[in-house]
Amino acid sequence: MKVFFYNKDNINTDLMFPGKYTYESSDLEFIKEHLFEDLDVNFPKEVQKGDVILAGENFGCGSSREQPAVGLKYVGVKAIIAKSFARIFYRSATNQGLLLIECPEAVDYYKEGFSIEIDERNGNLKIGDKIFQFPPLPKQMREIIESGGLLKNIKKKIS
Repeated sequence: MKVFFYNKDNINTDLMFPGKYTYESSDLEFIKEHLFEDLDVNFPKEVQKGDVILAGENFGCGSSREQPAVGLKYVGVKAIIAKSFARIFYRSATNQGLLLIECPEAVDYYKEGFSIEIDERNGNLKIGDKIFQFPPLPKQMREIIESGGLLKNIKKKIS
């Protein structure tokens, strides 16, 4: 698992997926090509399933476009750990089945090369040799994440 550590606040949806592409294509490979291109040009080439993103406060602020959350889910990001999340991104990411963990202490503690282990059921986050606590996900949110998103969760329940 690779850790993408962006030690900055207010990473907005334009940095995650530039607005100039919003209406150009909804193709998932196109979205992947442009994820984080104004923040980290290597992200689309290096990201792999199971990777983790760490960031500062107000992650995902800005517009309500869903390409950032859709794209991050598509490339297989396991979790985003941030000091805080913008509400609109939090909801969009949850609907896509992305695991978001708010844990400022863990972000402050992280150093390049530290391993990360996540236990979302019990609210434990191990970074290096240190364990951090975060509120365990409520059952309904866990089901959405485990199902791969809100729509998949609903389909599963009605079939």
